[in-house]
Amino acid sequence: MAMNASRILATSVVALVMTGCVVAQPGVVKRPPPPPPARVEVAPVAPSRAHVWIAGHWAWHRDHYIWVPGHWAVPAAPGYVWVPGGWKPRDGGYVWVEGHWRAR
Repeated sequence: MAMNASRILATSVVALVMTGCVVAQPGVVKRPPPPPPARVEVAPVAPSRAHVWIAGHWAWHRDHYIWVPGHWAVPAAPGYVWVPGGWKPRDGGYVWVEGHWRAR
């Protein structure tokens, strides 16, 4: 039994090495052109006075951009404001910098 487990492990390691490992910088989209302009969205009525509208944005999906629609969210804590995310040029491509909540 231990011999079979060792053989399976060794075979798995050899297969992994033979397939090669490609490690890319996380989040960097190595494709021109830059993301399209943001879409104009009409926010629906807020669920409550506490909700903040978080605008939609373009996301990279396989080989093209897709639109992620905006949504309402409640701040992380009282007095916090939403700092929108955005696409920033980096290393010959673009990287998405996540939006986040920030204290005023």
